[in-house]
Amino acid sequence: MISPHSTGDPIVRVAVIVIAVTLGFGTLKLGADIFAPMVLGVVTGVILAPMTDVFERWGLPAGLASAIMLVLGVSGIAVMGILVEPLIWRVVEHLPAIKWELSAIIGEFRGLVRGFDAVNREVEEALGTQAPGSGETESENGPDPMPTLTSTLFLAPVVLAQVLIFGGTLFFFLLTRKGIYQWLAHWIGTSRDTAIIQRRFATAERLVARYFLTISIVNAGLGVALGTALALIGMPAPIIWGIGAALLNFILYAGPMVVVGALLLAGLIVFDGLMIFAPAAIFLTLNMFEAQFVTPSMVGKHISVNPLLVFVSLVIWLWIWGPIGGIVAIPVLVMVLVMLDIFEVDSEIGAETAMSQGTADNSN
Repeated sequence: MISPHSTGDPIVRVAVIVIAVTLGFGTLKLGADIFAPMVLGVVTGVILAPMTDVFERWGLPAGLASAIMLVLGVSGIAVMGILVEPLIWRVVEHLPAIKWELSAIIGEFRGLVRGFDAVNREVEEALGTQAPGSGETESENGPDPMPTLTSTLFLAPVVLAQVLIFGGTLFFFLLTRKGIYQWLAHWIGTSRDTAIIQRRFATAERLVARYFLTISIVNAGLGVALGTALALIGMPAPIIWGIGAALLNFILYAGPMVVVGALLLAGLIVFDGLMIFAPAAIFLTLNMFEAQFVTPSMVGKHISVNPLLVFVSLVIWLWIWGPIGGIVAIPVLVMVLVMLDIFEVDSEIGAETAMSQGTADNSN
């Protein structure tokens, strides 16, 4: 048992932090159905918070401004789903052709592997080291069955509950976020630190909102460029591919990998020869240009995070919550770093934060 006098030991503090972080991530993993939509709602609220402040400065009540932003946020997500739906159905329609193409490729690869196995067995026979029963082949399992209608119906209430959790968290966070920040500031630090911590909360809001707005503009440009390039080479539904790539690019690393895989499958169906790789090669080129030049030049003016830290954060959150974790990974990382005073906020954001704080104080 740890005595009260040992709490000042750095080793004990590190051990306590490691245990707390491990238990925290384990809890988030086990309670993904509840915590994932909650955190997504909070992150969405942080992104929409500056617009809520604008509505409040126009004289709208806080409840009405929060309701408007809730409707706009949910509508935006619904529009994204509607835009991606044609791409999903197109993939479903071409599943037989995709399966046939993949079977042909796997058959060729399997023939090559069997050729190597035959050579290996001849060598083993010549050396007299062949193990008994090594020439027997195991029966292959069939493909996993598709989800049944019953399992889909049982999944529907879970999805509906998550949507309700997301919407409720988003609305009440926008409605009470200033009070939440004030309570957290009093709880985290002393009375002298309250104003500093509240300014950090406001700075985190503006950084995350500006980051998301910048990334949205970059991803929209990537989608337009990809759609135009695919149209030039004769790819069907280039607009849908551009929209899908723009949306999936919000999930760092994992999203572009999904787009590359989908474009490779589409190339197998639409083109022949080396043109099979053209759609994926075009996206990889555009994505590399975006990741190496466009995003750093636009985001780096305000936010500069170690790439290793970004990658580790993304891997952890993807492991915990899947695609939702990939979406919230970077905003959560930015908020944590701002609260730890890691960033040196530029004068523009500092002036905006001070102005907003002064407006809020005057209104109160």
